[in-house]
Amino acid sequence: MNDREIPLAGETGWKFVPDELDAVLSNIGHNALLEHRYHAHGPDWIELAMPWQDGLAGGGAIGTIASGPIIALMDNAAGTAVWLKRGGYLPQVTIDLRVDHLRPPIRNAMLISRCECYRMSPTVAFARGIAYETSADDPACHVTAAFMLLEGEGL
Repeated sequence: MNDREIPLAGETGWKFVPDELDAVLSNIGHNALLEHRYHAHGPDWIELAMPWQDGLAGGGAIGTIASGPIIALMDNAAGTAVWLKRGGYLPQVTIDLRVDHLRPPIRNAMLISRCECYRMSPTVAFARGIAYETSADDPACHVTAAFMLLEGEGL
């Protein structure tokens, strides 16, 4: 390994286990408040879900989830996709995040964000994804994100 490479999780002792993600999410600040939870994953994607909460409703008469919690969910899911690709809870920082709101989320529905990390350099990872309620074919939002990969111990 040269000095520009980030060690893999196995090299630092940290391992990312998607099925154990709720234990990490439920104890960390706004993730716990927003009730972000592991939903599903595949070899190159992961889904986090956020249940409907009346206290998060915005949008006046429309009454949908406010944009802040949606952005938090999508940032969290994109970052978690990077953890999945890296294989562990290694430190990283969001350096760019774009969320396009395609339509209002459905009232009283759980919002699910599916993201993948599609490219990684030694210092930056790139992720993309969507948020939907019942079908990934009808997304409410789209996200693109970039994360600076940091060296050091995981969470």
